[in-house]
Amino acid sequence: MADITALDATAQLQALETRRISAVELLDETLRRHAACKSEINAVVATDLERARLRAGAIDEHRAKGDPPGALAGLPMTIKDTFDVEGLPASSGLKALLGRRAPDAGAVARAKHAGAVIWGKTNTPVMAGDWQTYNALYGTTNNPWNLERTTGGSSGGAAAALAARVTALEIGSDIGGSLRVPAAFCGVFSHKPTWGLVSQQGHVPPRPGTVAERDLNVVGPMARSARDLRLLLSVLEEGPLAARAPSAEFTELKLGLWIEEPGFPLDGQVRDVIETFVAELTRRGVSVERVRPTDGAALLKAYRLLLSAVLAQDMQPAALRGLERMRGVALLARRLGLAPDWTGAVLARTATHAEWLAADEARAKVGRELRGLFGRVTAVIAPITPVTAFPHDHRPMPARALPTADGGKLPYLSMLNWIALATACGLPATAVPAGLAADGMPVGVQIIGPRGGDGRTLAVAQAIEDAVGGFMPPPEG
Repeated sequence: MADITALDATAQLQALETRRISAVELLDETLRRHAACKSEINAVVATDLERARLRAGAIDEHRAKGDPPGALAGLPMTIKDTFDVEGLPASSGLKALLGRRAPDAGAVARAKHAGAVIWGKTNTPVMAGDWQTYNALYGTTNNPWNLERTTGGSSGGAAAALAARVTALEIGSDIGGSLRVPAAFCGVFSHKPTWGLVSQQGHVPPRPGTVAERDLNVVGPMARSARDLRLLLSVLEEGPLAARAPSAEFTELKLGLWIEEPGFPLDGQVRDVIETFVAELTRRGVSVERVRPTDGAALLKAYRLLLSAVLAQDMQPAALRGLERMRGVALLARRLGLAPDWTGAVLARTATHAEWLAADEARAKVGRELRGLFGRVTAVIAPITPVTAFPHDHRPMPARALPTADGGKLPYLSMLNWIALATACGLPATAVPAGLAADGMPVGVQIIGPRGGDGRTLAVAQAIEDAVGGFMPPPEG
């Protein structure tokens, strides 16, 4: 049959169900695709092929007997290397964690229970802490659209594997855009669920063995189609939210466009793609109004403090003290007018309980403001990143900047701006491809909905994909 790895997960599962291909054969085709682009992309960095072949064979036997298949029965999958997988611990890019042995993470166990054949782990920055995917253990993952550019992070290996057709489904995580940024940079789909909808158990960070669910962080699906996001979320979720996901009539959509926010930079070529994308939606009958959901500066201040409180929990005391000193120097330089507030040191701090409560109150007020907005619009469309995927830059973080199409530079931490609303307020946000920029790289947008409105944003994504198109494979050769 034609290259089955080019199909989305739903179509691959249909081929399995109709016996056009067996699970073992599909796994073999997937591994051939992996071998063909491994050296260039370096997306999948660890494998467990013997166990995967045994599982695929067992699923074929069950299907031959007429046993009821699971929702993902026989589908080859890879998993971001921040999740524990039996036989393949979550290294999170650290050699020190390779020797661990741990049971499957909660989300991984659900995927396996549904019949997924998990055969490999995808690359991630060290402790999922960057918008670029590289580490000393496994090296750098390259963007299939341009090998000289980053895939984004921290689910960068996952997004690259999807775009390169090495996998059809992935499980990623997001605390600082880690599902949405790589999806935008690689031209694929992802869904950041409502906070708490999917278990974080078995995700590293936080430290291995942590039981408490971390604030802000979420676990969610990545795919090459909106319908695949809905499928995988229905497997991963703790409740039946995605399974009840409604459909959305395209011409009845009322969308808010959030593209203007003081202090939130947006490169011109990214803006052009989003404006063209929205104009096409309008031309096809979608109602779009420009909105400003909240005070962006106040939101970002609260989000940064909440994020720093989480990040500090997993840092070694000596490293935290060093970063606190760096932060002190950075703040002094800013007060003296010697440096802007962009350095990574702004996140290197612990927070007092009183500070955390103030930030929590600030985001609660934003959440109250949004209730009125989501009563008026179905969802909000917003940028994900201020720039397209940029060239690899592995210098120390304070030395980095984001290059723009006109030769300018933006603060590296402006990667936090557009993703802050959904993250700080625990809202669902579905990332969908919006088109290609002038530099030939993908641009994505996020569809943000009310808390618990995962079905709504996924339905909007599906309606948009059906009407104007979705995933476009990167050029090869």
